[in-house]
Amino acid sequence: MTSLSARADSLLALHHRSTPVVLPTVWDAWSAQAAVSAGFEALTVGSHPVANSVGAGDGEDMSLEDALAGIARVARAVDVPVSADVESGYDTAAGELVERVLEAGAVGVNIEDTVHSEGRLRGAQEHADYIAGVRQAADAAGVHLVINGRTDVFKTDEQIPDRQAEAITRLNLLEGAGADSLYPVGLP
Repeated sequence: MTSLSARADSLLALHHRSTPVVLPTVWDAWSAQAAVSAGFEALTVGSHPVANSVGAGDGEDMSLEDALAGIARVARAVDVPVSADVESGYDTAAGELVERVLEAGAVGVNIEDTVHSEGRLRGAQEHADYIAGVRQAADAAGVHLVINGRTDVFKTDEQIPDRQAEAITRLNLLEGAGADSLYPVGLP
């Protein structure tokens, strides 16, 4: 089995080639193995299907333990890099989140700025600071965890006068904080 660091480096390299990387969303060992058999070079574990598989809803309705158990099942079932949607971090400190995600076998994360437990969007700098903490913890662990920084400014009900300008501000801050890829979900 390939080391976490090698898998992380492989996932990062897939993001820096001339052809786009496509990460199919999987939720269990069967779906992961089917995706790899179909030729996918890396996978992502979706929070929504994992939550549904344990009878919970998306939006951090399941526990972090349930999410990590789902991530671990996928990571153990395949020998390709696995990234995981960890929502907004499940109210977990960045260092602990990184430690637990790596223990589960994932080498990438998607982290959004919607704090589900509080029903709010993180402030732009607040989210960038969380991403910076994730980057610092991953670097300290010796694994280049591939971070996808996500903003929900286009889908939130919060009043944002200029959503495009806000998204650009947030994405620039996320890049500066160490995110490897950026995801403005719901971009019109």
